[in-house]
Amino acid sequence: MSVPLGARPGRRRRRVPYTVIFATFVFLGMSAAVIWLLEQMPSKERVPAYQGKSHVVLFRGEAFPESFRMEQNQLLLPFDFVKEHLDPDLYWDEPSQSVVVTTKDKVLRMESNKLVAFLNRNPVDLRVPVQELEGVRYIPYAPLEKLYPFRITHVPENDVLIVEKAGESVQQGEIEADPSEQAKPTPLRTDPSRKAPVVADLQPEDVVDIWREEAGWYYVQTDDGLVGYVPEEKVKLTGIREVPVPASGERDQAVWKPLGRKITLVWEHVVGRTPNPADIPELPGVNVVSPTWFELSDDQANLTNKADAAYVQWAHQRGYQVWALVSNGFNPDWTKAMLADFHKREKMISQILHYAHVYNLDGINLDFENVYLDDKERLVQFVRELTPYLHEQGLTVSMDVTIKSSSDRWSRFYDRAALAKIVDYIAVMTYDEHWAASPIAGSVASLPWVEQGLQGVLEEVPHDKLLLGVPFYTRLWKEEKQADGSVKVSSKALSMSQAEQWLAERNLKPAPDAKSGQLFASYVDPSDGATYKIWLEDVSSMQKRMELVRKYNLAGIAAWRRGFEQPAIWTTIDEGLHKR
Repeated sequence: MSVPLGARPGRRRRRVPYTVIFATFVFLGMSAAVIWLLEQMPSKERVPAYQGKSHVVLFRGEAFPESFRMEQNQLLLPFDFVKEHLDPDLYWDEPSQSVVVTTKDKVLRMESNKLVAFLNRNPVDLRVPVQELEGVRYIPYAPLEKLYPFRITHVPENDVLIVEKAGESVQQGEIEADPSEQAKPTPLRTDPSRKAPVVADLQPEDVVDIWREEAGWYYVQTDDGLVGYVPEEKVKLTGIREVPVPASGERDQAVWKPLGRKITLVWEHVVGRTPNPADIPELPGVNVVSPTWFELSDDQANLTNKADAAYVQWAHQRGYQVWALVSNGFNPDWTKAMLADFHKREKMISQILHYAHVYNLDGINLDFENVYLDDKERLVQFVRELTPYLHEQGLTVSMDVTIKSSSDRWSRFYDRAALAKIVDYIAVMTYDEHWAASPIAGSVASLPWVEQGLQGVLEEVPHDKLLLGVPFYTRLWKEEKQADGSVKVSSKALSMSQAEQWLAERNLKPAPDAKSGQLFASYVDPSDGATYKIWLEDVSSMQKRMELVRKYNLAGIAAWRRGFEQPAIWTTIDEGLHKR
């Protein structure tokens, strides 16, 4: 008889009883069930709120990484929290080690470790100063309380500071009682899961703010400053809570507007001295004149002054507003020196305010050009610090900008959106498409170029704050062929009358140019073979510019400059702006 390999002859294999197998399966099944039941049981682990962190700043249900401080019963807030959540325009001036706060009509400066602040240049005593503690910059909240539309509540039992924006709407809910659970508390958990640790127990009818919904759970905030998750079925939505709006103490600055009309501003170019008003003809339809009187003259923030009280008196007698122009002298280095230091900015602001008062001005027009790109934010800050003082004196504030382009020092340094929020009007200088030294002859401001540029600026500036810049000049271009075959291009600026005279002397009749939307003429000089080209500014081109003002419902126009126009232009502008 053959024996299978590995088998022992003469012995029979023992069989496992079915009862043992069955018992094993039952045991395994019960074990799995127990494990499943244990996994389904809510966690009873308890953890401290905010992981035990103290002095918590809570905003919209989220704890800020840095804590608040209390000194001499005075609240100190982290600078970064205020800038991120309360005031994005909060400014740190490094040279003076100061925090600068600007609102519509107030400028507050608090220097580090000093117990005297300055509100609109008036001293204000502080109980605690701006200071740095453990690497975090802190600012006292007391002087900010009436400047910011926020409500702050301290909850001592949980050491939480609840910060709420005035006027904000918050969804509220009420914890519901489950009759089957005999009014048991509802756990407030750290995450949207029954296995998450418990922060606190919420009682039936407790009221909570609801910040968001997440996978069948609500993320809520309690009255005493605790946050966490509760199941949606445990919360009954009850309504909307409005955060009360405290009195801010600020005045609403009424922006000047000519009654029933658009603004027609014309710049008065002043080189050595202001023109004699007796020599200035009537300007029909004009309601604002802007003489170029004040200019940055050095790196110490000094202004040159060419103002003339007689000119202001003449303008007011004719019903014109006088918005004197303040220029940076187009010097980027002097501008950088002034913008970089609070004390120099303040010095320039003081001069502007003094001159505005002495000469009885109605407004200030800021013309900053040729500025370094890295001064972009500092330029905005200067305008923020200047404008409240001008508004306090009842003056209108306007600023000149270019259209958008890739040029750092001609265009990109303007933060048009930020500036438009501060000033009353923005004048867009829609001219010099082809500038004096352009290597290519062309229009000063062709109509398609103007409209495209205008559309770009309107992406950042509200239409009712925007003035369309219009040129009263053109350029006469000269193209000369050189020995090497190249063409030398040069130009000179002509007023409307000078351009008309140049055409008449050569018996030229300009023709419509579809590409520019203007009248165009060219001429070959027989004496030297040079080609002359000119794109005209006249009644027809001005009519088309006024159509753009109406099309985009702009606030009006700003014209460069008085003295370059023909008398008929004023009627063209006035009729074009107010055409029915």
